[in-house]
Amino acid sequence: MEDSRENSLESGSSVPGPEESSRVPEVLPSKVSESCAQPLEATPKKLCGYLSKFGGKGPIRGWKSRWFFYDEKKCHLYYSRTAQDANPLDSIDLSTAVFDYKADAEEGTFEIKIRNRVITLKAATKQVMLYWLQQLQMKRWEFHNSPPAPPAAPAASLTGNTPALHLELEPEEAELEEFLCPVKMPTGLVGVAAALHPGTPIPSALQNISLKHLGTEIQNTMYNICGNKQAQGIGHGLPVEDSSQSGGPQREEQPSSPDPSAPGKEPADSPKPTPKSSLTANLIQKAKRQSNTFPLFPEGLTRHRTSQEKVVALEQQVLMLTKDLKSQKELVKILHKALEAAQQEKRASSAYLMAAGDKDRLELVRHKVRQIAELSRQVEALEQERASLAQTASLWEQQAQELQQQVQELQQQVQLLMDKNQVKQQIICKLCDKVTQDFMNPSSHSPLPPDAASRDFLSQQEKMEQLKDDMEAYRTQNRFLNSEIHQVTKIWRKVAEKEKALLMKCAYLQAKSCQVESKYLAGLRRLQEAMGDEASKCSELLRQLIQEALQWEASESAADSVRLSPISEYDEYGFLTVPDYEVEDLKLLAKIQVLEVRSHHLLAHEERPLRERWAALGELAPSTELKQLLRAGVPREHRPRVWRWLVHLRVQHLQVPGHYQKLLSRGQACEHPAARQIELDLNRTFPNNKHFTCPTSNFPDKLRRVLLAFSWQNPTIGYCQGLNRLAAIALLILEEEESAFWCLVAIVETILPSDYYSKTLTASQVDQRVLQDLLSEKMPRLMAHLGQHHVDLSLITFNWFLVVFADSLISDILLRVWDAFLYEGTKVVFRYALAIFKYNEEEILRLQDGLEIYQYLRFFTKTIGNSRKLMSIAFNDMNPFRMKQLQQLRTAHRERLEAELRELERLKAEYLETQAFRGRAVPEGCGSEDEGEGEVEA
Repeated sequence: MEDSRENSLESGSSVPGPEESSRVPEVLPSKVSESCAQPLEATPKKLCGYLSKFGGKGPIRGWKSRWFFYDEKKCHLYYSRTAQDANPLDSIDLSTAVFDYKADAEEGTFEIKIRNRVITLKAATKQVMLYWLQQLQMKRWEFHNSPPAPPAAPAASLTGNTPALHLELEPEEAELEEFLCPVKMPTGLVGVAAALHPGTPIPSALQNISLKHLGTEIQNTMYNICGNKQAQGIGHGLPVEDSSQSGGPQREEQPSSPDPSAPGKEPADSPKPTPKSSLTANLIQKAKRQSNTFPLFPEGLTRHRTSQEKVVALEQQVLMLTKDLKSQKELVKILHKALEAAQQEKRASSAYLMAAGDKDRLELVRHKVRQIAELSRQVEALEQERASLAQTASLWEQQAQELQQQVQELQQQVQLLMDKNQVKQQIICKLCDKVTQDFMNPSSHSPLPPDAASRDFLSQQEKMEQLKDDMEAYRTQNRFLNSEIHQVTKIWRKVAEKEKALLMKCAYLQAKSCQVESKYLAGLRRLQEAMGDEASKCSELLRQLIQEALQWEASESAADSVRLSPISEYDEYGFLTVPDYEVEDLKLLAKIQVLEVRSHHLLAHEERPLRERWAALGELAPSTELKQLLRAGVPREHRPRVWRWLVHLRVQHLQVPGHYQKLLSRGQACEHPAARQIELDLNRTFPNNKHFTCPTSNFPDKLRRVLLAFSWQNPTIGYCQGLNRLAAIALLILEEEESAFWCLVAIVETILPSDYYSKTLTASQVDQRVLQDLLSEKMPRLMAHLGQHHVDLSLITFNWFLVVFADSLISDILLRVWDAFLYEGTKVVFRYALAIFKYNEEEILRLQDGLEIYQYLRFFTKTIGNSRKLMSIAFNDMNPFRMKQLQQLRTAHRERLEAELRELERLKAEYLETQAFRGRAVPEGCGSEDEGEGEVEA
């Protein structure tokens, strides 16, 4: 029982400890001259007082008198049985609490609701109740609105912060005045003066004891007994030394009973204490024994600030400054260490370059491996920090949800009260009309005796007064509930903003962690390539490190209960985030790629201005601004709408209502010759996308119908391999079959040249030759390197143009390419093809073998994760890129290609003519098939 109580009350300066026995507050040692002369009413007012709390079980269930006091630092409302108890029984967390009271309940009763618990309290009067409710609202708002205070001495922090907090809360007080007028502090019932008055009388002493916190009750009782004995000794004139933290001798005082008209004040001259004033003497003596750093009550019985207390305060300040100086020295040491580490790394790099023997280089490589291990420890530390931030964010999210539920409950209660109030007003109006009619037409009723008429009039008047009181009570309740809803809503918004900030910070840290891990894996890969088979031990160590790095993802996903990363096994369009490479050596490269993609996704909040521009964009219309926005990429939520508009812009002269359904009906009536090839290609469409590989998905059926409809739409082409991927991308974004069909029509019939998908693929071959010329112009060094190793780029790039990079780029970059491609046309494909080679130019130039270059070119497009860098290269570094030049190159190469095709056709015709002229004569000595068959029959 005591353990649960101790867990609920966190240790700190704001929680009373065993040494702080009394709840009678002390004056904090602020300004000595002012504190000595200030009366009790002039000190800053603290929220404390006696309230009745409803609780208990069985026969002792009922109202219990409790002393409540508020802790500003933790926003907790503590309560104990009396003001003199050393330890509180329990506390109420007001930071997530909601306050309520019912007009038809017992006078002075109100409720505090926190998480699955409702605390019912009762004040002495309605005025005291309203004062407590308003003050609790203000304290809760103060806690949520004020920034965290820097660590300082308790006395200085409390006395210095009180006026500042009051100034900060002035706008909130002005807002609350619009709902409910501020209630004045009830004299003697709330505040420090209430500690000198007994609480609400309880019929039985046992009923007031808390059996739930029996251990705390026993501790408080024993402490009070010891305090009474010491107080009695002082009352008989025996000198007693003070046991406070100051350690100074205690002066002998002879307090007298307080004046009822001015509670809390003591007369200057008083005789020896009488039995009637023993309680007051006991309270004052306990207050003096308490620590001066008791944070809950800065007000109380006034006393001078001694020189010893000044010394203690100065020592605390010196201690704080010493700690600050020590931290600054540690920071300087850390900076020196970082500078020294950078210099050592520079020296190590120069030593590696200048090393003559393999042993020296091997030793340097081992040193680098040790540095990589240090980086891995830093990664683990970042992951731990991310996990703690994620846990904090989840707690804020839970609090926000709870506050939202409480707001909804309060809104429902307000609505019910308003309905009830309206019904009562209607009843009052009817009664008023009836009374008016009775007075206007007294003759219509039978005459009553004078006594009966007066009694009836008095009863009606009493009912009217009661109804007016009820109306006033409901009005007050309504105003309070409105203020509560207003403040809880504002607190909920602040919590949501804090949660969003924490999530952004957590995403940023996780992105940095992914970048560090990516650099770590890249370092492992380069070490693996550089070492080869030089040393078996180091090679074994590298293989072990690589295997552990590849298994990190599974362990992280199992350990983290909160996943803040937007990247999972599949992306938002169903594509695999980690490429499934069959070659063992490429799995490490795949892990590096997914880490880079994840870091870019986590930093996607930097694109917020772009999203705001898209959200502010109204009706779409061709413009330079729209062109720039499309090049930067369309946000996912706007992409379907934008693509439908772009497709309609291309095919509006071809679209006819019901045309797609007619094509489907035609396909059902007669099977198209390309139907078999379409069926074969369905299972080969995007094997890395779950929408086309899942047996229960309806995307393959949609894709079949779209391709069959297009084969009837364009009989010249019918179906060509590659169209299935174009239609699949359109289906993933637009989802509707008819929209995907018209998107395919727009690409094949309006954007790309007419013979792009013909049997000879003439236009596709022309574009490959155009690309070769552009590469020679923009990147001559790369083309010379590829020519030296006899690398034919068309083997790689032909598929890029045929399916508009559908099989090459990751989905995020691919869709950005399509955003600009649907608006600007094929020039975008050339721009991005050049940008891809520019992006990886240095890596290709580093390779010195033709087979190795071909192997790298097969998958190097999947290693591109920085969409912003690629877009900048495509639309900035590749300039000037004129469409006129592109058309001229296309025309020139088309003429050459058509001449070559005509020459091939001529040679083919000559060959066929020669074969026909020679006939099918059988050379001498060779048997014919007919002769063999004749012999068998014979």
